[in-house]
Amino acid sequence: MSAAGEAEDACVSRAKPRPAERASAATAVHCAPMEAAMRGEAESLLAEFLRGDDHYLASSPVYGDGGAEALARALDLFLARPAIGFVWLAFADTVAGRIAVGACVACYAISTSRGTVVVNALSAHLTAQGITRIDCGCHRANTGAWRFYERLGFLPLDEERIALLL
Repeated sequence: MSAAGEAEDACVSRAKPRPAERASAATAVHCAPMEAAMRGEAESLLAEFLRGDDHYLASSPVYGDGGAEALARALDLFLARPAIGFVWLAFADTVAGRIAVGACVACYAISTSRGTVVVNALSAHLTAQGITRIDCGCHRANTGAWRFYERLGFLPLDEERIALLL
């Protein structure tokens, strides 16, 4: 968080529902920050995204993607040091039970996307903490994500992100 009380970068990550989850009709969606008991579900959703999203994969060499080990370290850091950010999880109640259907990462660096329910719930949570801005990174070729963000009221900054691996 900057001195102005704004998130340098709150970001949302999406994962495709697993086949068994698609077959179950969701009755309600609940969102909450990740706790230690939820870590495995967060890791599963984020790992699926990191392995399968073409737009993330196109940028991952510049980001210096460290694979599963780096994801595990990051999740442990979020749990150990909540001041650096958190993982926001969305759970659906289905006939098969509660399942994790979305994961958002609110931090000070990298952005991705999931759905409206998650973004709206995350926005309310951040607003309650005095956070006044969400910045998201989105691959320019990901036109679906651009339309999604625009429908939610996000505006383009007309600037490019650049990265330096240390």
